Amino acid sequence: MANLLVIDDDPAVPLLVRRTFQDSEVQVYSAGTAAAGLAELANNDIDVVVLDVLLPDLSGLETFDRVRQHDPKIPVIMITAGTTSDTAIEAMKRGAYEYLVKPLDLAQVRELVDRALELRRMINQPVAIPGDTIDAGAQTPQVDQLVGRCQAMQEVYKAVGRVASQDVTVLVRGESGTGKELVARAIYHHSHRAKGPFLAVNCAAIPEQLLESELFGHERGSFTGADRQRIGKFEQSNGGTLFLDEIGDMAPLLQSKILRLLQEHRFERVGGNETIHADVRVIAATNRDLEHMVENGAFREDLFYRLNGYTIKLPPLRERRDDLPMLIEHFLGRFGRELHKDVRGVSNEATELLLSYTWPGNIREMQNVLRQAILQMTGPVLVPEFLPEYVREAVVRLRSQGATPATEGERLPWAGLIDERLREGAVGLYDEVLASMERDLFTRVLRHTGGNQIQAARILGIARGTLRAKTRALGIRLENVVVAEEDADGAD
Repeated sequence: MANLLVIDDDPAVPLLVRRTFQDSEVQVYSAGTAAAGLAELANNDIDVVVLDVLLPDLSGLETFDRVRQHDPKIPVIMITAGTTSDTAIEAMKRGAYEYLVKPLDLAQVRELVDRALELRRMINQPVAIPGDTIDAGAQTPQVDQLVGRCQAMQEVYKAVGRVASQDVTVLVRGESGTGKELVARAIYHHSHRAKGPFLAVNCAAIPEQLLESELFGHERGSFTGADRQRIGKFEQSNGGTLFLDEIGDMAPLLQSKILRLLQEHRFERVGGNETIHADVRVIAATNRDLEHMVENGAFREDLFYRLNGYTIKLPPLRERRDDLPMLIEHFLGRFGRELHKDVRGVSNEATELLLSYTWPGNIREMQNVLRQAILQMTGPVLVPEFLPEYVREAVVRLRSQGATPATEGERLPWAGLIDERLREGAVGLYDEVLASMERDLFTRVLRHTGGNQIQAARILGIARGTLRAKTRALGIRLENVVVAEEDADGAD
């Protein structure tokens, strides 16, 4: 249950907000004065505040400052009656989340509060790494965790520990669903900026023409539809951390502005001349092959080197086979509690299916699968029938091909190649084996998709252009049936 506080002397506003969230798990509290609002804040565990700039007893800015004194991490959404409000703009410069203009739009209120609640969760819910000691008396006992004991994850934990206290840019790399946001939050929570703001922007989810305004803000009248000044995420994150997810999808023009900010810590709003200083730590993440994008001119080389000051590489779940039992147990316990289900165990057959599945969607896919399975459960034990059908079918196909994730490494073509070339005293074996591995990987995925390059690129976690370049370089051609050229040459 999330708690929302509305402070506005107009009784229609809390009624409108309550109507907006009547079908959700958001509890709406209201107050008609600043004093009453601050009392509600002191007596309840409030997650987001919606605050009118005009109150009968205190100014909007003074009320905002008192809210932040009570809890500096609480998202505050200002309400203003006009399109130009110096109070709302000044509050945003001081760290307010956003502001709404009266008359309020129900859909906009819902969207903005939902985003603010997600931000509250990201800021207020710590991320623990193995070895952390969690304070049982902390204000927020709920904790997210990085889970796993494999060597690759041990390196991730060490990397977070090394870089969190160092005020440097970090690039988190890994396939979609591997937990890059969790690593970014762990860095933030273990840094000296943990008392400052933490904001996240998904560069792939916002249209190119709007992303610049989202990051840097804009002045009123700077473009069509800019009817008010906007404070961007860099300005809002001053003194804190900004997480740029999917930075590989950022347009070249924006890349140059990001580079300048990282170099000089200064920027201008869109359509503005005022140079603004930003004391912001940037954590970026991507699932793209940035090196290849640099070669193709799709990503700035100087920005790549600037972002690559410190890199943390997250392994895909298929390379963490030893961690699967631990992850399954962790998520079953977590979702069982969240969904109020009595989950006492997993049948041997269901366990075998979960361990045999290849998890192309990584941790995110595992979470979705286990959450769905728990919702389907009609008893305390998870059995195969509760798992999504596509998971069961994928394992059946894998077994029909005579391979399982545990044994497939023994029969992959490059395993024999390595042994043979080692006996021959090979030199330069890395490139030879890597080419063999990539050829087999790309051929298998393309066969799986029936030659559908868009689907294959999504499965591989790379751009379609990268896929085309790789298939050409590896001598793979697409026909009705995908074949490798060297295989075709040996056929009758």
